[in-house]
Amino acid sequence: GIGGTGVITIGALLGMAAHLEGKGVSVLDMTGMSQKNGAVTSHVRIAAQPDAIHAQRIATGEANLILGCDMLTAGAQDAISKTRPGVTVAVINGHEQPPGHFARNPDWRFPAEQVRALIDESVGRRSYYVDATRLATALLGDSIATNLFMVGFAFQKGLIPVTEAALNRAIELNGVAVEANKAAFLWGRRAALDLPQVERIAAPPEPVVGQIPQSLDAIVRKRAQFLTDYQNAAYAKRYEAFVARVRQAEAKLGRGEALSQAVAKSLFKLMAYKDEYEVARLYTDGRFEERLRATFEGDFSVKFHLAPPLLAKKDAQGLPLKAQYGSWMGHAFKLLAKLKFLRGTAFDPFGGTEERRLERQRIADYEASIGALLPRIREHNQQQAVELASLPEQIRGFGHVKLESARRAQIRLRELEGEFDRAKAPVAEVLPAATAAAYADRR
Repeated sequence: GIGGTGVITIGALLGMAAHLEGKGVSVLDMTGMSQKNGAVTSHVRIAAQPDAIHAQRIATGEANLILGCDMLTAGAQDAISKTRPGVTVAVINGHEQPPGHFARNPDWRFPAEQVRALIDESVGRRSYYVDATRLATALLGDSIATNLFMVGFAFQKGLIPVTEAALNRAIELNGVAVEANKAAFLWGRRAALDLPQVERIAAPPEPVVGQIPQSLDAIVRKRAQFLTDYQNAAYAKRYEAFVARVRQAEAKLGRGEALSQAVAKSLFKLMAYKDEYEVARLYTDGRFEERLRATFEGDFSVKFHLAPPLLAKKDAQGLPLKAQYGSWMGHAFKLLAKLKFLRGTAFDPFGGTEERRLERQRIADYEASIGALLPRIREHNQQQAVELASLPEQIRGFGHVKLESARRAQIRLRELEGEFDRAKAPVAEVLPAATAAAYADRR
């Protein structure tokens, strides 16, 4: 599994259960980079007699069970190398938990199908998949119950050679969340017997509500209202006017409103950049406090981790470091939210930073880039225009992370502009009808 979820505890519980029955047992934890979300593997050997165990590490092709509490770790080379068709059975948590490097590559996609195919091939299709994280969280209120749920599932399938009594006693001796862990183990057993019934209990059927695709008018209306709250009505009018300009140009093609919708979404994203005033507004408009009250009971205090551009210290690479601020920051936010009218003016204390200047420049550059394309959009290059207009969707993150994604988007912009210019029009579009027909006959 992965670090921070109790994988090593599971190995210890299985080892204790075997020890309580007088069996031979060894547990070897391969923690490696066992930080949160790092791969962790426990090699557990259980034998009828202690002297039957001659090595702790499970050798290539010798695993009877792969208990995969994390699919990616179970599909990694270290685990797959231990499998052998006809010998190994895999019980895999189907929950798609992204790895740490997803934070550095936001376009990464979870390779669920490829991992399943690899595991199935490695164990000769003797595999079970269950979304243990979702079920354990729904049934027990905490994802930490996932791994005991997995143990219960594998136990009920006859894949763990210890008794129920020994496992429950090991949970008691561990002394941590005893009743919750016993319940997780029991729910896993029930899932192994009747997964559809456990699914129904975990998520009672709800009426299906169809989602009607949003029209361009609805998209613009919703975002214009947001921009009014974000800045003012004039700012929202600027947005509406530009989208209307694109819509008018695209209407001449008679091929839908894909470009207009792309511009409506992308321009909004650029104009609604999250700066200091917006952070303050979102913290103080009442919704943040409502969510806190709905989540936590009783008294609590709030601390903020921030890197104010004018105050934050820098690390060795010159990047800002976050510092902790007390609940008093809530009062500062209320004042800052009222000063949003300073945004982008000569009196904006944050407006002179490189990051803020770039945010404003991106808006102007985008309007100029799309505006330059409008007179030249035809049927044969409309798709390239849509892709170009959607580029701001790739600009993600904050601070230096956002700067890097913006740099990559700028490179892609230049490539797409070239593709737009190189797109070839059909002969009928650039020649008179009679000439085009004669040209076609000759070909």
